[in-house]
Amino acid sequence: MPKLGMEPIRRAALIDATIAEIGVAGSLGVTVGQIARRAGVSSGLAHHYFGGKDDILLAAMRHVMREYAREVRAGLAGADTSMARVEAIVNSSFAMSNFHPDTMAAWLNFYVLALSSEPARRLHRVYAARLRSNLCHALRPLVGKRADALAARTAALIDGLYLHQGLARGRPDGAAAIRHVMNFVDSEIKG
Repeated sequence: MPKLGMEPIRRAALIDATIAEIGVAGSLGVTVGQIARRAGVSSGLAHHYFGGKDDILLAAMRHVMREYAREVRAGLAGADTSMARVEAIVNSSFAMSNFHPDTMAAWLNFYVLALSSEPARRLHRVYAARLRSNLCHALRPLVGKRADALAARTAALIDGLYLHQGLARGRPDGAAAIRHVMNFVDSEIKG
C-alpha cells in the first residue's frame, strides 16, 4: 500500500534518478529497473507512477525544461532593455546549471528520442517555439520585421553551440558560447 503524501517525493526521485542514469550510461539504454533502484523504489512503483520507460524519460525532460524556463524567466525579470532581454535568454541557455554532465546527457539523448517518439517530438517543438518566440519578442524592437528570421537563426546557433559543447572533450565553456551568440546578434543588429 503506497504511503499517503509520498507520490510527489517518489516522482521527483524517479525523475532525478532518470537524469542521473542517462548521465552514467550516456544513452537512453537505461532500464526502468536501474532508474527505480537509483531512486530507492521498486520498478513496479515506477511503472505505477509513470507508465513505461518513455513516459519516465519525457517526465525527466519536462523537468529539465521547466528548470531551463525558470532560469530564462529569472533572467528576463531583471532585463530592462530589449538587448538585455536577448542577453538574458542567451545567458540562460548556457548557464552552468544546463552544463551539469547529467543534464547535458539528458538533452543530447532527448534530441535522439525526438527522432522516433511523437510525444518527444511535440515536447521539442514546444521548447523550440518558446525559444524562438522569446528571442523574437526581444529582437523586434531592435530589428523590426527581421526579428522572426534573426530569432530563428539565433535559436539554431544556441542549439548548435549547446550540442557542440555537450560533445566536446573537457569542461563546457558557456562564456565562450555566450560571446559567440552575442557577437552574432550584435553584428546582425548593426548590419
